[in-house]
Amino acid sequence: MTTTSDAAAVPRPATDKLCRRALLVGSLTTLLLLACFVLSRDSASSTAWLQIDLTKLNSCTYNGTQQAPGFTTTNAPQQHGGDELLGGLLPAGMDRRSCPSRYETWRYYKYFPYAASRHLQRKLRDYEARHRRCAPGTPLFAKSVEQLRSGRGADDGGMECSYVVWLPMDGLGNRMLSMVSGFLYALLTGRVFLVALPRDTADLFCEPFPGTTWRLPMDDGDFPVANLFPRSQDMDKSYTRLLDAKVIGPDMNATAPAGAPPPPYVYLSLGPRLKDSIFFCGEHQLVLRKVNWLLQYSDLYFAPSLYAVAEFQDELRRLFPAKESVSHLLSRYLFHPTKPVWRLVARYYRSYLAPAKRRIGVQVRMFGYGSIPADDMYNQILACSRQENLLPETDVDDGAGDEQAAAMRSGNGDNAGGSNSTAILVASLYADYYERLKSRYYEHAAKGGETVAVFQPSHEERQATGNSAHNQRALAEIYLLSFSEELLTSGRSTFGYVSSSLAGVRPTMLLTAFGHKVPEPPCRRAVSMEPCNLTPPLLGVQCQGKPVDKEDLARHLRVCEDSPKDTVKFFD
Repeated sequence: MTTTSDAAAVPRPATDKLCRRALLVGSLTTLLLLACFVLSRDSASSTAWLQIDLTKLNSCTYNGTQQAPGFTTTNAPQQHGGDELLGGLLPAGMDRRSCPSRYETWRYYKYFPYAASRHLQRKLRDYEARHRRCAPGTPLFAKSVEQLRSGRGADDGGMECSYVVWLPMDGLGNRMLSMVSGFLYALLTGRVFLVALPRDTADLFCEPFPGTTWRLPMDDGDFPVANLFPRSQDMDKSYTRLLDAKVIGPDMNATAPAGAPPPPYVYLSLGPRLKDSIFFCGEHQLVLRKVNWLLQYSDLYFAPSLYAVAEFQDELRRLFPAKESVSHLLSRYLFHPTKPVWRLVARYYRSYLAPAKRRIGVQVRMFGYGSIPADDMYNQILACSRQENLLPETDVDDGAGDEQAAAMRSGNGDNAGGSNSTAILVASLYADYYERLKSRYYEHAAKGGETVAVFQPSHEERQATGNSAHNQRALAEIYLLSFSEELLTSGRSTFGYVSSSLAGVRPTMLLTAFGHKVPEPPCRRAVSMEPCNLTPPLLGVQCQGKPVDKEDLARHLRVCEDSPKDTVKFFD
């Protein structure tokens, strides 16, 4: 794929000549793509992840910047953030060739609703400098590892570098949301964020920080914690366990032997059972400051619950004046697909989605505790679409004749140029909903002469979190969804949460069929694009530290739109 730096190396006269030639080729290619768009009803998704190389097409420039294929000046990004550094969110000077997605995804996003605050930009640049000083391979990291290997905490209450280490848990969506939460916690506490990436996740993301790595070295016993990956959420070294054993805690000086240092590391059990709910109390945060290594074991988006910690509240206000921008900005900062994943994304987008005037993402996830028959789920999707005016309506209820429908589907008249075309991208483990939607628009004309095509990149039938290729396809579909103008996602689905955060879109969410009963109403439109913390600390946890601003807390933390109770998310 041609990068911006490659384009800059071509003299302008040669570029103009190439662009004039490309216009003719591009026009013919566009006609072919439009034909494929209309006629691909039977074949578009039968071959998963087509390997079509269109990188040489339409490589002209707009305002001195190279255009990605499939883009015109009419859908070039508007508002703040419409540049390759996302309005100062991303650091300059990183290697373009090793991670093309870092500098190209901005061309595919449709919305840039929030710019990074000046304070967030400064905080990120400061963090990047700290990460370079303390990352694996540096003397300070080696010193911290030796301290850990000694089995004793630092006697002076800490060392120059302290760390929070992310440990994998559950599926890709959960992992990404817990990584965002862990990174935010590192920003707030002055720690260095490292990830213990398993093999099935190692080839998904580029390095996010310039000139260094975020990967924890784990080969050949490099990291001196035996059995690093917990088998359950009730591990011996969790903070609550150590607190109960009086090894650590707010009153440690009164109970521990004189001069005893804090433990060298502590697990944070922040999974769905939330064993360490006291983590979200200010007085316990003061204790954890003294521990050099925190090992975060979580599948939650716990960022909203950090706002309930009085010591973090003011800083979070300054970092994110708009509370619903937290996951949106940090996800775009932290996650950049590797070359293999980005090739899947770019090729599929250009082949199928780019010719459409409008793109709608539909993500369907069925939970075991809320499963309903496929017929009922499909009807729920259609009912939601009618309620929120999402998917194109058809003439099925208007009695339109077959001859008229066939003429409208063929793209005659004003629709021939694609000015009234819609692509629906379905992301689901199953092909059933794609097949039904495809048949709907094949058998019945969309109202107003709109051309509608339905696509599904893959249907794996089951989640295979431990499979690297499966995770690459899943990440590719998250990004394809994030390039949509509108999103219809499954409530309580972390896959849908991540897609919406990256897209900068407030999705319409299908409500979960609790008790295996079709919900009424079928869906709700989100009023905040923030993901939901599905397992926040409950009211029974009594914190003794600095009191929080309860009025401000009630204004910005409320129950999630897609969950009935015991959940929390950011609102503005």
